[in-house]
Amino acid sequence: MALLCCAMLVLLCVFNIASATIEVHMDYGGVPLWINRLLGEPSVISLQGRLDSAWLRANNPQSCPQQCDCPLQWPTALYCDHRGLADTPDHLPDRTQYLFLQGNNISSLSSSFLANVTDLRWLILDHNQLQSDTLDQIGLQNQTQLCYLFANHNHLRSVPSALPAGLKQLRLAHNRISSISPGALKNLHNLTLLLLQGNKLRTITEADFKGLVSLNLLDLSSNLFSAVPRHLSPSVEQLYLSNNTLSALNEDSFVGLFNLKYLRLSNCSLRSGVIHQKVFNFSSLVELDLSYNKLKTVPTVPTTLRYLYLEANEIQEFNVTSFCREVGPLSYSRIKILRLDGNKMSHHQLPSDWVFCLRMLESIYI
Repeated sequence: MALLCCAMLVLLCVFNIASATIEVHMDYGGVPLWINRLLGEPSVISLQGRLDSAWLRANNPQSCPQQCDCPLQWPTALYCDHRGLADTPDHLPDRTQYLFLQGNNISSLSSSFLANVTDLRWLILDHNQLQSDTLDQIGLQNQTQLCYLFANHNHLRSVPSALPAGLKQLRLAHNRISSISPGALKNLHNLTLLLLQGNKLRTITEADFKGLVSLNLLDLSSNLFSAVPRHLSPSVEQLYLSNNTLSALNEDSFVGLFNLKYLRLSNCSLRSGVIHQKVFNFSSLVELDLSYNKLKTVPTVPTTLRYLYLEANEIQEFNVTSFCREVGPLSYSRIKILRLDGNKMSHHQLPSDWVFCLRMLESIYI
């Protein structure tokens, strides 16, 4: 019995350590923010409605700007969010590593804003009134420890140019960005996530993404692209292009994207006649979203694809050859989930041999 209790205690300890290490927070550009507590990262993005400011100030012996809260459990974090601030706090403590300024009315940043801070890791500026030049003036390139820069929902017209080389996440969604400053991203070799959705981009030049050798997730949804942009980073595994009005998908639309696994093309006004038969012919693709378009037939997809979303189109027929060019012991589709709901067909229209092709199917919605 004692041995059993000890075993249970060990399991509980392992579980608690694992669950305390990583937490997920939604929002902030629409992509979850993973928190690593073992690194001392704060596990909440805002203290609003959580802790009493007066109690924090009375019980914390460390200096803290009057406009902010400085919690005891995260001594390197400053919470200055959702306070209606027009200016940034003065005299930031030199211990500051995590600075939360979202949800204010800040339109300018003084050049001395971060003069006293040398170890900043997160800078959260979402939902303010910032212009592009204000971020260029505060010497971000000198913040060598900065990993996360969030400036979603501001008034930026271009990607800031003075960015630190160690940056891992750059979130600039829902601004007015129509261009990328020359050389702005060339030194960001560690950048893994770039959010640019909800802007006014029309094209990507050859130099724009040069240097992004580690980029994993790129979100270009809800811009003004009429074609799949060229010159994207070959390292990209997740590419989001939904809510652009794309005129066509050509055979070479995704050429060079050898690692692409997750591709979102929903609500792009795509029709069956403008999608080349071989456009998705690459074995790395795991998930493809073509929902909310104007397709009348199922496009040709690789047999290695696992998840296909075609809901809310105008599809009237199901062609097995879209999934399997031939059917045999080793020739079949790996599709696990297939969504065809919201189209112009029903179950009885499925051909009798579809089960031999889609033999790994777990769920079909029709």
